[in-house]
Amino acid sequence: MAMLLSELAQKELIQVEDGVRYGFLADTDLIFDGKTGNIIGFEIKKKLGRFSFKNRQDQSDEFIPWSEIVLIGEHRILFGKTHSMDGVDLDER
Repeated sequence: MAMLLSELAQKELIQVEDGVRYGFLADTDLIFDGKTGNIIGFEIKKKLGRFSFKNRQDQSDEFIPWSEIVLIGEHRILFGKTHSMDGVDLDER
């Protein structure tokens, strides 16, 4: 079944184990291998509160590896665990 990227972007990200909602795929950054074009995963930017006084560098973003995607449904994308962006090889992007 073929799917447009715009259709995929409208799907909500939900972690299977805890049922935590992570927003919509459109709110993430797609990370792919520049050599092969394969999708590595999605970077989830942590939202800072309106009155947050924390330094942005103190917060690490989360990463959903493509291998953690369990199901892409009609309205939602279910995934396993998130990982820290610290473990992602940035040279592969």
